[in-house]
Amino acid sequence: MMTKAEVTQGRPIRSKGFAPTLSDSEVLTMEIVAEYQGIDTDQAIWQYFRRHWLAWFPGLRSRCAFVRQAANLWQYKAMLQHHLATRLGALNEPVHLVDGIPIPLCGFSRAPSCRSFKGVAAYGYCAAKKQTYYGFHGHLLISATGVITQFSLSPANGSEREALWEMVHSIHGLLVGDKGYLSTPLQHELRQVGIQLETALRANMHDSRPPAWVALLKRLRRLIETVIGQLVERFSIEKVWARDQWHLTSRINRKLLAHTVCRWLNRFSPNPLQFEQLVAA
Repeated sequence: MMTKAEVTQGRPIRSKGFAPTLSDSEVLTMEIVAEYQGIDTDQAIWQYFRRHWLAWFPGLRSRCAFVRQAANLWQYKAMLQHHLATRLGALNEPVHLVDGIPIPLCGFSRAPSCRSFKGVAAYGYCAAKKQTYYGFHGHLLISATGVITQFSLSPANGSEREALWEMVHSIHGLLVGDKGYLSTPLQHELRQVGIQLETALRANMHDSRPPAWVALLKRLRRLIETVIGQLVERFSIEKVWARDQWHLTSRINRKLLAHTVCRWLNRFSPNPLQFEQLVAA
């Protein structure tokens, strides 16, 4: 499919220290397979493969070594995910969709006493769930074929419009968003870089667009809702289970990579987002 040099761009993964007993490809394989099965914490992944697949991964030793090696691969998970998305042609597609994912750090009642991510996490409001929460806000960009092309993480009170600029540098054409991206100045600015932003309107606004066009936008919106549903339900992206940005970044990148690998393996299927078909009973 691709070589290690292609993914790492010729840069060494580690420059000092002893070589790990597990290869990096073994660690990535374990993480992706576990994520597909709904096993999403570092400890649970280590326990699962120690209990069931140690003969296949004899280099799997201590839990701490596994967790550290997996976290050290955070940037290579992102690079591999980007490489797969590029190979799938997602970046060159003329239609993309954007939406947000609330990622609470803890229960709302525990927020005042939460010590993790001080100065990074914040209070925010999720319109879909009609509730205030404490934590982060994920910003997801996908192609019209359901391939993840960009992801950005901000405090829960971060601006969706500012985060959008971090993600659209490599796309062009139609961009479909929800009401959070509704802004005439933003539409004009995006148009200058070859992006046509279309969003849902508020209930008290008159929509002069053709009904057929509005209906098409609604159908497109269902696609990103499907992808977000998969990230939440199968890959548990809303659960933090980390105490620092290093491990949180690695954890999120693992989930985005696992979703993209599933999409890659399913690329010839009539329903490429039906991941249940990847494993026969």
